[in-house]
Amino acid sequence: MEIILVRHTSVDVPKGTCYGQTDVEVAPTFEQEAALTKQALAEYVPFDRVYTSPLKRAVKLAAYCGYPDATPDARLMEMAMGDWEMQRYDDITDPSLQEWYEDYMHLPTPGGESFPVLRARVAAFLDELSAKPYRRVAVFAHGGVLISAGLYAGLFAEQHAWDHLVPFGGLQRIEI
Repeated sequence: MEIILVRHTSVDVPKGTCYGQTDVEVAPTFEQEAALTKQALAEYVPFDRVYTSPLKRAVKLAAYCGYPDATPDARLMEMAMGDWEMQRYDDITDPSLQEWYEDYMHLPTPGGESFPVLRARVAAFLDELSAKPYRRVAVFAHGGVLISAGLYAGLFAEQHAWDHLVPFGGLQRIEI
């Protein structure tokens, strides 16, 4: 099965803000960014099924691209950043921040999730999807979800995963 993963467009929060699962607004540049995403996505149409994170930054892009009835799935939400949600990384005074920076691929944020928990959520979604009779599926989601899906599909190794972060509005293709 071919899966086209779509990262949401830019968000309307200051750069360096930890927004994770907060349901933030899209940036004022949404229409311009979304038009480019829709154009890139046209190469892969039609889809047998379209899924989206329930967060509005993904839902809005799915609707703009022609999928207002995309199926929401909470497993496609970004990693929960817990106590750090909506704080600028530079302003976080939590003493565990440096420890997390040193091992963010394994440690949870205070009151939030770890990357392995996010990966497990995405893997459960993809495992379930792989049992469906679809040939091509679109998934509108978030950077961490796309990294997790890329790891699941063997596109890259964990130690280099974040080197493969898809830009806002960008696409990632996997086969499962």
